[in-house]
Amino acid sequence: MGLSIDEQKAVERFRTAVVEPSQTKLVILDFWAEWCGPCKALAPMLEKVVGEYADKGVVLAKINVDEDQFIAAQFQVQSIPTVYAMFQGQPVADLTSARSESQLRQALDQLLAQLPVQEGGTGEAASQGPSPEQLAQYVKMGEEALAGDDPQRAAGIFAQITEFAPDNAPAHAGLVRALVQMDQVEEATRVMQAIETDPRLAADPAIAAARSAIELAATKVDDGELAGLRAAAEANPADMDAQFAFAEGAFAAGQRDAAADTLLAMVASDRDWNEGAARAKLLKIFEAIGLEDEWVVATRRRLSKILFG
Repeated sequence: MGLSIDEQKAVERFRTAVVEPSQTKLVILDFWAEWCGPCKALAPMLEKVVGEYADKGVVLAKINVDEDQFIAAQFQVQSIPTVYAMFQGQPVADLTSARSESQLRQALDQLLAQLPVQEGGTGEAASQGPSPEQLAQYVKMGEEALAGDDPQRAAGIFAQITEFAPDNAPAHAGLVRALVQMDQVEEATRVMQAIETDPRLAADPAIAAARSAIELAATKVDDGELAGLRAAAEANPADMDAQFAFAEGAFAAGQRDAAADTLLAMVASDRDWNEGAARAKLLKIFEAIGLEDEWVVATRRRLSKILFG
């Protein structure tokens, strides 16, 4: 068909995320971008209402127009947010103007009355809430909110998921990490203590990342102390203890670039110092933020370059 490799991959992702589910479900397709303020304002409403309609066969799919420009072009998206309802692979309604919960509910009710949408289930199945696929999609939304520096929205998404699926470890871990980012470390610690009592959750690798986030936040100092740590580190670059103390304080204060730069310099200077403490701290930071985060990916490349040349 004359498509490039990237375009073929985009089409396949769209087929999996939208076309196939839409054969039996009503897929609400949200075109958005990380830099789009109105998109971020609309997203929580879409997530809430679509979640309410999950047992009626309504699911939410999101297309980042920066990452999937080819798909956005096929839909001739001129501005964002743009929202379509998809059924059996075709757009059946433009829902962009539905900016309130009541407007979206009214539009969904009308569509569901006209289309043979397969419901999510009845009786016991319906009471189970969203499907595993939908839950995974919501977890992805929460992670995107975290990566987009919107921990409050992320916390709301993750908290809703844990209500539907108390055994969903990524959602519990995401909630802890979001609370830490919001500087609500005590609340994050209480959530973690509850997680630790559930053997289904405690051993999950996702929970390890949440533990790391709490541990790193515990090193937070006030602005005056951080300034002192910075001054001590700058005054004596060879003092590894001073460098390490500043890196810990900087990361806990949200200055992750300064923390990473300092730790990377320590690894480059003496990777074996204190049994590789600088590298271990970097790995813990990566774990706490999330290995798929763009900043983490870039910083891991810097670390690899230092370690392996």
